[in-house]
Amino acid sequence: GCSQFKEYYYKYKRKLNPSMRQTYIAGEKMFVDYSGLTVPILNLNTGEVEKAQIFVSVLGLSGYTFVHATPSQRVEDFIKSHVEAFNFYEGVPKVMVPDNLKSAIISNNKKGIVFNDNYAELSRHYNFAIEPARVRKPQDKAKAEVGVQIIERWILARLRHHTFFSLAELNHCIKALLQDVNTRPFKQFSGNRQEWFEQLDKPALSRLPREPYQYTDIKMVKLNIDYHVQFGEHLYSAPHQLVGEKLELHATDNLITLYFQNKQITSH
Repeated sequence: GCSQFKEYYYKYKRKLNPSMRQTYIAGEKMFVDYSGLTVPILNLNTGEVEKAQIFVSVLGLSGYTFVHATPSQRVEDFIKSHVEAFNFYEGVPKVMVPDNLKSAIISNNKKGIVFNDNYAELSRHYNFAIEPARVRKPQDKAKAEVGVQIIERWILARLRHHTFFSLAELNHCIKALLQDVNTRPFKQFSGNRQEWFEQLDKPALSRLPREPYQYTDIKMVKLNIDYHVQFGEHLYSAPHQLVGEKLELHATDNLITLYFQNKQITSH
């Protein structure tokens, strides 16, 4: 009957377009991913060519896009790109939707989701939830994939004949071209990404915290008999009564903090 035909029709349409029927709420979701393309950077000191990774974030409703070049996809660079994105948007969405990158998600299966410790710390600092794309569910990350395609077409393709000598130089050029992407008129709707962002997404974003997040290197260490632990090339002391115990060490650029059973015991 007619109802069966409609059901078949919509199933067929969803196969052709997995992002169909996806609805987005203002300020709710930010999708993040990396481009499969890299940008070569010539190191003048060594003469070697290094490949910059291209981080892309897209807000669900407006499609407002941010791009950031980093030396790698390691967790410290992944987190730095998030901080830069929040500063760019001047606010924080309620939900982060990463692909299943090791920098964000250690495992995502029927047993549950295990987050990277650093990414979990970032979510607590900025008070957002993490909702990774489901494995083999392309509709969950369609917004990010479309954003990456747009960036590859309108930014990376334009830069392919340029020679860059630093990440700062590359990010400066990306920033200029990104303005054009976000102000390019929609084909099927009135306005553009920036206008939709200003009117819809931006008012619904959460405020930035007073202090930006600092990447924290977290590792388990054992307190030696001389009541010191080693991190890098340096030794740091802890209460002698904990000799032999395993401590959790948190290291930022300017602070070393030691925890025992989730309680801070000292800092340097």
